[in-house]
Amino acid sequence: MSRKVSSSSFGAMEQLQDKHGQCDSAQIPGRHDSAERRGQSLHRRSNTESSMPPAAASNKESVPNKENVATNYDASRRLSIGEGVVYSAGGTQVGKRRSITYAEAGVAARRRSLAYSDLMAVFYPPSTMSQPTVTEMPFESRAWEGVDDRQLEHIPIDEPGAAASWEPTLERAIKSIVSIKAQCVRSFDTETSGTYTATGFVVDADAGLILSNRHVVNPAPIVAQAIFVNYEEVELQPVYRDPVHDFGLFRYNTKHLRFMQPESISLAPHKAKVGMEIRVVGNDAGEKLSILAGTLARLDRPAPDYGIGEYNDFNTFYLQAASGTSGGSSGSPVLDIYGDAVALNAGGSSKAASSFYLPLNRIVRAVDLVRRGKHVPRGTIQTEFEYLSYDELRRLGLDMAIETKMRETFPASQGMLAVRSALPKGPADGSLRAGDIVVAVNGQPVIDFVALEDVLDSSVGSDMHVSVWRGAKAYDTRIGVQNLHTITPSRYIEIGGGVVNEVSYQIARSYGIPVGGIYVASSGHTLGSASVWRGSVIQSIGSTDTPDLDSFAHAVSSLRECSRVPVKFFALDQPYKPKVMIMSVSTHWHAFRLAEREITTGLWRYTELGELQAPARATEAQLASVWQLPASLAPGDKVWPSVVLIDFHIPYLVDGMKSTHFLGPGFIVDKSRGLVVCDRDTVPISVGDVYITVAGSIVLVGSVDFLHPVYNFAIVRYDPRQIGATPVEDVRFHPAYLSGEKKLEQGDSVYVVAVSADQNPVVRRTRVSSRSMVTTKECLPPRFRCLNVEGLKLNDQPSCQGGVLCDDAGLVTGLWTSVSSQDSHNKDITTMTGFDVSILRETMQSLAQSSSSSSSSHPDPGSLAQSSRYPDIYSLDVEFWTIRMAAARTLGLSTARVEQIEAQANGTNRLLYVLGMLTTNTPASKLLRTGDIVLEKNGRLVRDVDQVGIIHGAENVELVVLRDGNEVRLSVPTTKLDAVETTHVVHWSGALMQEPYRAVQEQVRALPSSIYVSCTLYGSPANSYGLRPGMWITEVESTPVSTIADFIDTLRRIRQTREAEEATRGSDPSASMARYVRLTVVNRNEITRMLSLRLDSHYWPPWELVLDPSAIAGWKSIHYL
Repeated sequence: MSRKVSSSSFGAMEQLQDKHGQCDSAQIPGRHDSAERRGQSLHRRSNTESSMPPAAASNKESVPNKENVATNYDASRRLSIGEGVVYSAGGTQVGKRRSITYAEAGVAARRRSLAYSDLMAVFYPPSTMSQPTVTEMPFESRAWEGVDDRQLEHIPIDEPGAAASWEPTLERAIKSIVSIKAQCVRSFDTETSGTYTATGFVVDADAGLILSNRHVVNPAPIVAQAIFVNYEEVELQPVYRDPVHDFGLFRYNTKHLRFMQPESISLAPHKAKVGMEIRVVGNDAGEKLSILAGTLARLDRPAPDYGIGEYNDFNTFYLQAASGTSGGSSGSPVLDIYGDAVALNAGGSSKAASSFYLPLNRIVRAVDLVRRGKHVPRGTIQTEFEYLSYDELRRLGLDMAIETKMRETFPASQGMLAVRSALPKGPADGSLRAGDIVVAVNGQPVIDFVALEDVLDSSVGSDMHVSVWRGAKAYDTRIGVQNLHTITPSRYIEIGGGVVNEVSYQIARSYGIPVGGIYVASSGHTLGSASVWRGSVIQSIGSTDTPDLDSFAHAVSSLRECSRVPVKFFALDQPYKPKVMIMSVSTHWHAFRLAEREITTGLWRYTELGELQAPARATEAQLASVWQLPASLAPGDKVWPSVVLIDFHIPYLVDGMKSTHFLGPGFIVDKSRGLVVCDRDTVPISVGDVYITVAGSIVLVGSVDFLHPVYNFAIVRYDPRQIGATPVEDVRFHPAYLSGEKKLEQGDSVYVVAVSADQNPVVRRTRVSSRSMVTTKECLPPRFRCLNVEGLKLNDQPSCQGGVLCDDAGLVTGLWTSVSSQDSHNKDITTMTGFDVSILRETMQSLAQSSSSSSSSHPDPGSLAQSSRYPDIYSLDVEFWTIRMAAARTLGLSTARVEQIEAQANGTNRLLYVLGMLTTNTPASKLLRTGDIVLEKNGRLVRDVDQVGIIHGAENVELVVLRDGNEVRLSVPTTKLDAVETTHVVHWSGALMQEPYRAVQEQVRALPSSIYVSCTLYGSPANSYGLRPGMWITEVESTPVSTIADFIDTLRRIRQTREAEEATRGSDPSASMARYVRLTVVNRNEITRMLSLRLDSHYWPPWELVLDPSAIAGWKSIHYL
């Protein structure tokens, strides 16, 4: 089954994806209707008395004059009999048709037949009758009301074109059918955030009411616009969504529709008949207007099933036809030939051309109440019923006497209602059972859903008397009718980027669980740290039970920031298996607030729930003992006291990230200052929460201090005062290997001391199998990759998360790390690779110097990178690779140079050449060329990549390169690289923007600007209007912008100007266009586009993240409401 909504949701965020949201793959990311303007000539139908038969406008009983009737009567309601053969007694003659009356055409007789059918339809809804079929002539329009059968004798049929036709009907109807563009801005209940298109139609032009499906109007917070056939756009307010049935209502301001006035499409549920020819008009498969023909085939189809955990309709019949509607046609009217809606398009089968339509019986009532500004009462006993035929009911034990009586009372019915399920702890739990046959309600026989719901909706807050047949006995019971709206959530809480709401009736019915509890609609950053994913139900946080939102808010508010607490929950598909996980409390990245829906406007109002208590300061140290490894694991026992475990959680997908949780080992290099070395597959970026587990027992909150821009390592910090005298040790490096005097070579024997996936020690003796350049691929989206360094491979590599290589004395000679990259299909891959420990040399020397100059043995936590305690790193901005001597000779390397190189050979005869440029906007990139073979650096032969891969402390180097067969001397300026590259992230309209980082510059020829979109969030304006990750913003409202500061200043000026204009313009409908902002953007292929984004500061307010060593996790969040 497929719901008829054309959706382009991307996940919670988009990133250079092609799939969905947070990241345009990366959107969560939206694709909205892009159909071209139709060149149709549409005419408004005049709504005057002259379009009605005279008898309808007169109270006189006299028969109107034949000529007057013929003159005033609208030709669109006449029948036409064309020219043809006329038979006479004398033979056959050819001539014009003779004029006949409607009575002679059999209209009166047909009327009586249809009147009887319509009368029967009132007492026996079509869903429960034997299915009547239409006659050969089409149904009459409303214009015939008031014209009796005697008058038909005097109304001639003498003009061509009088037969009912689809053309004028559709021409009139399409003015009232709209294309709906909507963004679900938050995941909520059964819905997920994203962008979609659908259809609706005007049912009250005076009140501005538009009918569509429930899954279009949406129980979640949405922002929607309707586009009429003349391309006028109006803002929509979701004013009603039914808790169960698939319909809802939008309202628009009729004053904002200036160039056309649509007519109301009437709802005529009684006119639905099997065999009726219909037209489904709407936004089909993204097309703004499609007209699909069909024929009603069933009136009693069961409600379609869209899957467990999804929204599903029940306790109603559906109509079925083979109209073949597809995505985007949700909410389309199912029209008869006179333009009345007989049903509402809702869904269809993905395996057949069948479409499913919701009957309008209950919709008519809801529309009338909403039109009059009244509440729509809905009752429930939390029970699902099904309609079964009599043969199935007999198998359930139905007594023949009851069947006989019901058949006599309802001769058109072919079955009765039975209980399919009753929810535990619901009003009917213990009173009704699956298989119970409903005989009567409140003493009246009931055989269809409409009559049953009539009783439920009129009995809210009181009891109803239900008579059922169970097995071979009759049972009577009284059941309290519950307000259905009270178990349909209208509130949610945003916590740590996630969304929770109370378990709804829809969710409870889908999984057969009681209504109530905290349902996770989106896990986000905080709940995701405990693997509490969407589809979970939280039972308690810490020691506090959470049966509802208020208790959940209280439980979270009592916690401290950066604390760790147990969370008890269960997955909906396994409610019998509760789980307990540890949640890291982190609300400083996102808002912590309660949202509640306004009934009259559909807008969700926010209430801030306040900030959590600050992290607890260490008043006394936590102590733990370090696991002493047995002698069989030597020399691991020498290394293990320095091993820690690092948990890293990312709140936003910036810097090219596609995942949010990373785990790996680290090694203490300075216990006095709490410094730990790990690989960049464990801590890939600086934006995130760091949790460090010491001695397998103490969990500390850390921060990112240093990210090496080229090599695969990072340094994080913790407060050493929190572990006191816990016997941790600094990892011991082998002096010769740390200085670079020695390097591990092929065949060398080493010990691998590592951490397994279950966090146990792994110790293995093995040998180096190979040494070669590390190969990594440019990633999509762009992110850090390790390059310009040699790596080691081992024989019999152990399965582990990472570790070190050491000798039998436990002195570290190399690092054993996880290297992240992507394959040819841009799927993330990791490989275990060893590195010379000498890549840490400059960093360790800088740390030693800063340690000796520090006056405090326990300095306050802060960023070492910001205090210049790490070495200055420079780069030539090129990627190097090896080339063999034979290839170098072919490229023109002289014999003398070959002899010089071979005289100083260190076991290899390879040289380095420039494989490619890492950027095109630096001096080095303009001097060096792809294919240059680097021979000398500052007068010394270049044999190892670590001589040129990075440059320490030198702003300029002298190189000799082989280019086009000639040796060329170059004085090449170097580029200083940042230790923590990203320092500022801006959120605007659902887009996360930052300065282009090094990996981005590698993949473009030139930077269009310094405003790079790294991520877009599902359901946001950015996601909906085409602003994609991997784009640069170059202009705002035709004003050039080159930096993020320019972008912010320009937006501020535009806002101030528009606020001043709106103050003078007042309530002018054109003021709504001020919500749009035009952007000029450039993608990585240097293609320029103009986008217009509809601003939404309510659901998507602007904010910034600024690097701040004094803040929690080293980042300060600034929100602008």
